[in-house]
Amino acid sequence: MKAPKVAGAVKGLKAALPVKPCQHCGRPMGWRKRWARCWDEVRHCSAACRRQAGRRGGGDG
Repeated sequence: MKAPKVAGAVKGLKAALPVKPCQHCGRPMGWRKRWARCWDEVRHCSAACRRQAGRRGGGDG
């Protein structure tokens, strides 16, 4: 599956890819090819954030 189309995007320009904040730490995380099918469900930037959010009850995971 290809990256989402972004207006004015140039092939190979990573700045044109979508970005959203991690629900736990708030850091911006950029779109990855691995996340192409589940981008809407991605909530945490790393496994560490996912584990910490689960301990605190701050997230669903």
